[in-house]
This record gives sequence, structure tokens and C-alpha cells, in this order.
Amino acid sequence: MLDSLITSKTRIKLLMKFFINSETTAYLRNLADEFGESTNSIRQELNRLEDAKLLESHIIQNKKMYRANTRHPYFEEIHKLLFKDVGIDQVIDNLVKCVGNLEKAYITDGFAEGNPGNTIDLVLVGNDFDDIYLHQLVRKTEVNFSLKIRYITVKPTELSRFIHDKSKSLLIWSVE
Repeated sequence: MLDSLITSKTRIKLLMKFFINSETTAYLRNLADEFGESTNSIRQELNRLEDAKLLESHIIQNKKMYRANTRHPYFEEIHKLLFKDVGIDQVIDNLVKCVGNLEKAYITDGFAEGNPGNTIDLVLVGNDFDDIYLHQLVRKTEVNFSLKIRYITVKPTELSRFIHDKSKSLLIWSVE
């Protein structure tokens, strides 16, 4: 759907990279390698996004590092739009609504790093999960959304140890 609104596939990749997880930073050559595109096409889109104040940049050791401008008036709307386009909002909301005793949910790895794919890694924090029901719910969600979901359940007392041991990015999903 998003590709019918934004015709530049490179721009969509950059928006996904920086706006799914606003802590993500990257530089030109890194992005060109990751996307398998020329530095010129990446540079053009980075310049457009920076001119629009959607991205901020700073220099670190002769590398211009980019990140999302979280103070931009449209940041939240773009963030939500990207989540909706990927479908992650529905997947997580469905799981969160149906899982009892859930305190927090974290999206980790690819999605949290701004690299959406077809696998979602989740950390579910809470007590006394019904593991059989949770497994059935995850499988049903996978079928409905054509995604692979990998998950782990963690007790709140174990969370700090888990996060400390985790080397990948974490993106918190609010549980209400």
C-alpha cells in the first residue's frame, strides 16, 4: 500500500529503517551495502529526507550519521503509518489482547532495528502464561498475517538479566 503512495522504493526503505525504531543510526555506505543500491540513489533520498527535517545528521569520525528526527511534527504519524503498512500493529495488538498476565511486550532484532522482514521476534513479559494457548494463538496469527513469529516468555524478575544479555535492539510495545 505504501509503495502506491511513495514511488521511491529507496525512500520507503529509508523510512522503514529510521522510523520503525527511532534509535537506529546509519551512514551512507552502510545503507548502500544493506539495501544493495548505489550510494548516489541513497544520498539523494537522504538529502531529501534531511531537507524535509525528517532526518537529522551528525559527523562521527568523518562519517555522516543519520537518524530519525523524533521532534518532527509528523514523526508519530509516520511511525504509526509504517507499522500499519507492515501489519505489525495488528499482529502485536491481537497477541497482547488475548494473552493474560502480560505486562510488557518487546519487539527485537530485525523489526526493532528498522529492517522489517517476514519474521517478528517478540519478548513477552509476564507471569503464568498458558503456554499451549499462547502457542496456538501465535500459530493462528502467523497464518492470518503470513508472518513467522518467534517468541520467548520472560518473568518480570528475569527481564533485566535478559535485556542485559541481549545484544540486539529492543523496541517496546505498550501494553494497556
